[in-house]
Formats: sequence, structure tokens, C-alpha cells
Amino acid sequence: MEKVIDIEERIPTLRERRRKRTNRKFLALLFIFLIILAVLIYSQTNYSKIQSITVDGENLYAEAEYVKASQLAIGDSMWSFNTEEIEEAVTKLDWVQEASADKNWLTGVEITVDEYPAIGYLEKETGYQKLLSNGYAVELPVDKVDGPVFTNFENPETRGELSAQLEQLDPEVSNMLSQLILTEGETASANVTLYMTDGNEIRAKLNTLAEKLDYYPSLIAQLEDGQKGVFDMEVGITFRSFDDLYGPPKEVVEDEETEQP
Repeated sequence: MEKVIDIEERIPTLRERRRKRTNRKFLALLFIFLIILAVLIYSQTNYSKIQSITVDGENLYAEAEYVKASQLAIGDSMWSFNTEEIEEAVTKLDWVQEASADKNWLTGVEITVDEYPAIGYLEKETGYQKLLSNGYAVELPVDKVDGPVFTNFENPETRGELSAQLEQLDPEVSNMLSQLILTEGETASANVTLYMTDGNEIRAKLNTLAEKLDYYPSLIAQLEDGQKGVFDMEVGITFRSFDDLYGPPKEVVEDEETEQP
């Protein structure tokens, strides 16, 4: 025969369950309240604000240029920006190829930049400027030139074509460039004259420069020892020695009779 549980006996159990549910709800609400309070207190302290902004990878310009582009400032809220916005803003700089931004601990921001590499130096009336692989001329003068010099490349579009051609060159050839002069025209098919470190001269079209210069190592290997001259690569490829073009250098013999006693 089943035992009948009187309602009087169940009341304590129901009360205990109700009390436990009430305690759990209270603890949950208390936890949420403490979290909100902590966030409010944190937002009013210096620990919620930017206290340091560092830049890594900068070489062409000072750190301040990148911080300015990021539009961040010491004292700004750490939660008033997202890193993707900073990366996009810094990458808009003409000389920056790629950028990344990270929130460093609670109060720091670290920006890392990858600048376009230099391919040579643009000759200006006032001096030289570094020319980057994307055709951008760094707006700062340089004191020392340790690479090829590019002359008459004032047009940005022409510089862009120059950069595209040089990017395709084999390092063996690009390391032999001494000076490249734009001699005629401002378009991709402009005429250019190159002076090489081995003493030879090259005349070519800008838009076929990389294609023609690929043959240069094999061409100079066919020259006689000590022979130097001009390679014309504007249409086909021809060679004329400096002796043929200008004649052999004349030996100057000092007239003994003109010597003073």
C-alpha cells in the first residue's frame, strides 16, 4: 500500500527549493552589477586610456608621421577605435606597403609598418630623393647616393612604369645599373639611356626595358676583353664599340721644343 505524503511534510522541501532559486538569482544579479560597476570605474581611470603609441619598421619617415596618420593620441580611450581602422589609415600613406596594429596590454598601441623598398635615387635640381618600388619619391633630401640614379623622371606615371620594369629585372642586371636617363617622351614608350657600372651604355624603350635587359649578361660575355660600347635595344639589339662611334683615343705627345728651360 502506497504511502500518502501529507502536504504539511512537503512544505519545507518546497520552501528550500524556492530559497535556493532566489539565492541563485540574487547572486547572478549581484555578479552583473559588480561587472558593470567595475567597467564604470575602469572607464574613469588612466588604465582605460592610451598611455603609449609605438611604431616598428619605420625608416623613411619619423615615427610621428605614422602616429599622425593613425589619428590616435595619448589619452584617447582604448576602446574608441578598432585595429582594422588604424591599419587602413596608415596603409594609405604613399610609402607604406602594409601595416598592422595591436592593442598592447591595457594601455598601449603598437603599429608595425612595412615600407616599400628603395630602388634608387631620383635626381632633382636641389639634390636627390629616394625612389621607392611603387614609383613614390620620398620627399626628403639624401646626403649619400649608394644606388642607381634616375634622371628626368618627373612624371609620376612614368616613374610607375620605370618601377614596374625594374621589378622584373634579374638582380644580376639591376645591380649593374649606374644611371638611367629619360631622354625623350613622357609615356611608357619613352626613350631611355642607361649607363652601366661596367662602362657600357644602353639605349632602349622604357616599356621593353626588362625584356631587353634580360639578354645583357649573355651579350657582354660575347665582347672582346676590354671592349666597351653602346647597345641599342630600342628595336632589335645592336652593338657598336666606343672606338667605332668616337674613334680611338688620341695619344697626346708633349712637344719637347715647347718646354721651358
